[in-house]
Order: sequence, then structure tokens, then C-alpha cells
Amino acid sequence: MFISSAIAQTAPAPAAGGDMQSTLVSMLPLVLMFVVLYFIMIRPQMKRQKEHRAMVEALAKGDEVATAGGILGRVSRLGDPYLTVEIANGVEIQVQRSAVVQVLPKGTIK
Repeated sequence: MFISSAIAQTAPAPAAGGDMQSTLVSMLPLVLMFVVLYFIMIRPQMKRQKEHRAMVEALAKGDEVATAGGILGRVSRLGDPYLTVEIANGVEIQVQRSAVVQVLPKGTIK
């Protein structure tokens, strides 16, 4: 007697369409979070990488540059993976192209 009344009080099984809808609704905040993350963090980072790559490819002899280490100098020779930067009269160093973070306006370095 007790078992039959307990079974009678259980909730009815939901329809198959309602279960699918509740699953989609529960996943909506997660999907929205990834969309916001993409537009706030990932997309701007990709844009900065693209701009940096274009700047590094456009380097020419005589450009004044700043490196990631804070060294200012003038490009004296260009190679594929490296470039030579003159930091003082007769003092040249070799740096990776990717280490150049900024091309300075002409005349910045005296």
C-alpha cells in the first residue's frame, strides 16, 4: 500500500521536446560568455598581431626603432629572421625582427 501511493505521487515524465528546450536554455549563458570573450579579448589581440606583423615586414634600412628590451637604434642591415640595429656610432647589435615593438618617427634618435 505504501509503495503504490509513493509511485502515484511522483511527477509525470516531461515530454521529449521540453527536455531539449531546457537543455538549450541552460547552455545559453555559456554560449553568450564565449561570444563576449571573443569580441572583448580574442579579436582585438588578433588585430594587434596582424598590425605588428605588417609593421615588422615593412621595416627598411634607416628606420629608427624601439625594441622590446627598450633599446633605441637605427636599422643598418636587414636579414630574414634578424636585423642589425646601430645603437651608437660603430656599435651594432643583432635582434630578432619580432623584438621590434615600434617604428619611431625620423629624427627621434640624435
